[in-house]
Amino acid sequence: MRNAMLAATMLAMFTFPALAQETTVQPQPQAATQQAMPEDGIRTVETVVVDGEQPGPGLWLVRNGQHDLYILGTLRPLPANMQWQSAQVERVLAGAQEVIRMRLQISADVGYLKGLLLLPRMLGARKNPDGKSLQEVVSPQSYARWQVLKARYIGNDRGVEKWRPLFAAQELYKAAMKKSGLDNAKSVGPVIAKAIEAHHPAVTVVEEVILIKDPKSVLKEWSKTTVDDLACFDNAMRVIESDLDIMRARANAWATGDMAALQALPTAAQAEVCINAISETAIGKRLGYGNAQRNLKAKWLAAAEAALANNTVTFATLDISDMLGANGYLAALKAKGYTVIAPDE
Repeated sequence: MRNAMLAATMLAMFTFPALAQETTVQPQPQAATQQAMPEDGIRTVETVVVDGEQPGPGLWLVRNGQHDLYILGTLRPLPANMQWQSAQVERVLAGAQEVIRMRLQISADVGYLKGLLLLPRMLGARKNPDGKSLQEVVSPQSYARWQVLKARYIGNDRGVEKWRPLFAAQELYKAAMKKSGLDNAKSVGPVIAKAIEAHHPAVTVVEEVILIKDPKSVLKEWSKTTVDDLACFDNAMRVIESDLDIMRARANAWATGDMAALQALPTAAQAEVCINAISETAIGKRLGYGNAQRNLKAKWLAAAEAALANNTVTFATLDISDMLGANGYLAALKAKGYTVIAPDE
């Protein structure tokens, strides 16, 4: 825990992730074309975000003879005022021999005191090299869009005008989520942790660690590094301008367990573009940032195969965007010969 604060700050700087009671859902409004355009020119389709206790989605099942692996597909952002209650997860965890968890960790090899002394330098590394303003490093068209969105979601914060586009995009995205009734930090983790504490299955942590041995030199290099993050900046604004309603609809579908609707809705992805902006820099490649997800996938699949060979029941969670699709985890397991059963089958 001595390096927890430092590691958390580094991670923030280098990343962008019983039966339910009555659902509180109001009818969705008519199409956006029937709504008046607001003065700032940003049209907001007001899909109401659910709140209260919600069941969440059903579990995917991967089967190897008499050995079952149940997988909960997770999603972010989720409705900010939702309380997830899943009877199915509780039942599975009550009989599970093992839980597989996955995490990417950035660790700085310094002591607690040195970590505290580095914090001001970390915060300063958010700024553009040579003291340039955001207006000086993005196109006039992008900056004009930024001003409109910043006024709506952030307000009169002058400090962010000195930040790199990558971090300005992150701040804007976070503020827009909050004002839209969504929470990118909301997690199913506490409910799962409580069930693990109650039933005591073995917990296997699949982990990839990026160790920063000399954070001072890394931060110095980072402060002088030019990052191709304009695509990240523009994509964040595009998501906020056009995809907020999709994100609310996906969050609702996850919360209410409507897997058909969730899979039918397009993905409003923001993080991947921004992660690529870092991983493709010389410093990102040297730290192995770009390989982390591939390494995690290989480790997770190995853990899943071991569990399917040895356990009667295993439980795991995966991000839905990583789990589904032609290159997803489920496709990889199916290609290995395991039976994959969707929640509604």
